[in-house]
Amino acid sequence: MRSTLPAPRQPDALPRGAVVAIGAVLLAVLAGVAGVRSAGVTIRAPDAPAIAKRQLRFEDRPDGSVAVIDARSGQQIEAVQGEAGFLRGALRALARERQKRDLGAGPAFELIARADGRLTLADPATGERLDLESFGPTNAAVFARLLQAGHPAGTTR
Repeated sequence: MRSTLPAPRQPDALPRGAVVAIGAVLLAVLAGVAGVRSAGVTIRAPDAPAIAKRQLRFEDRPDGSVAVIDARSGQQIEAVQGEAGFLRGALRALARERQKRDLGAGPAFELIARADGRLTLADPATGERLDLESFGPTNAAVFARLLQAGHPAGTTR
């Protein structure tokens, strides 16, 4: 006796043309990204005007602290004790670029507060920069207090 059961149903699959189209779009996107990256095009928003700047040097001390020195006056404005993980990590990243290029201590770093509330730590020796607000408000505040340290209110230019 013959069975009257229906044939098993095949799972729905994407048509071959759709798979090829998706693959082509992905390849086009990858090629576009590679082209922009290799051309060196800057794709970030322009910086807001600077409202405060400070030239800073950072020196390791024998006691393990990091001395923060105002480069213009030569005065130590703060001594960072303990881990201070974000500050040390940010400085390590910028110092690594200087070492790669055999620049030594080079010019002071520049801490810049911008009109839109952003904070940038820039290295004029290498052109590298860290947009500090990208790491969250608590981490950015570690550097923000260095703009005011040792200054009377409103004199950070």
